[in-house]
Amino acid sequence: MGLPSIMSFDAVVRACHAKVNLALAVGPPIAGNGPNAGLHPICTWMASIDLADHLRIERADNHTRYHIRWHTGQSVDWDLETDLCVKAHRALERHLARTLPVEIELEKRIPAGGGLGGGSSDAAGTLLALNALFELGLDQHELRAIASGLGSDIAYFIDDASPPAPAIVSGLGEHIERLDRRSIPLVLICPPFECSTAAVYRACDRLGPKPLDETQVRNIALRGSLDELFNDLSPAADVVEPRLVELRRCIASTAKVSAHLSGSGSTLFVPGGRDLAEVLRRALPDCRVFETTTL
Repeated sequence: MGLPSIMSFDAVVRACHAKVNLALAVGPPIAGNGPNAGLHPICTWMASIDLADHLRIERADNHTRYHIRWHTGQSVDWDLETDLCVKAHRALERHLARTLPVEIELEKRIPAGGGLGGGSSDAAGTLLALNALFELGLDQHELRAIASGLGSDIAYFIDDASPPAPAIVSGLGEHIERLDRRSIPLVLICPPFECSTAAVYRACDRLGPKPLDETQVRNIALRGSLDELFNDLSPAADVVEPRLVELRRCIASTAKVSAHLSGSGSTLFVPGGRDLAEVLRRALPDCRVFETTTL
């Protein structure tokens, strides 16, 4: 199940798990001038996987320090002020109108820009860890409200269970119906390029999103049907990053299986285990290929 949450008097350690969207339906953008105008309602069957970032938060005397790096030891190549872990910490401080001085160490293993929810999971893990460390007593509803302005996937990761239980997630990410856990072996294919979520949704708008079909997602999730997986963002992701089309063709011709997009991409996944992973590693030397399982 991965690294557990470990609490002591002055530190909390958490595993921040990645997710996959096993099925994803996306509706047209919300019309009007309200606060949610332009956002897309969704319905998705989402599950945590055993790939995880490692987070440690320790109380500090005065000033907060952030240490965010890849598990290889390399520094991340983005401004820390834009990192969702940092944003979550500061959002909680604003909510409480007090400082929470800590030292945060985040070791990242989940590929960035891949549709695996690494940043969202880190943000949720930060809120949960700080809530425990400072004994704030905030419930899931309050934590999700704090996170609502940071990203729609974060609410899924805020769960009493670790890792979060699979769920049907709908609305703008705020409606979460937890499901029974099911272990599904998957192979992740992470290409050497990212997909911008904003760019994919803009392309989706240009292509003309179809009406939201929640029933299809619910039926697939409740049956656990792996033969009916789909992602409404796939055509838009292909427009943003045409190399995905050729990558899927290569996977289909090599492994005789269909690859599915997670989130807005660029990560693809296929149901399967070690043998399939070895075949794909040999066929796709430019991609990172991971064996994983849903949790």
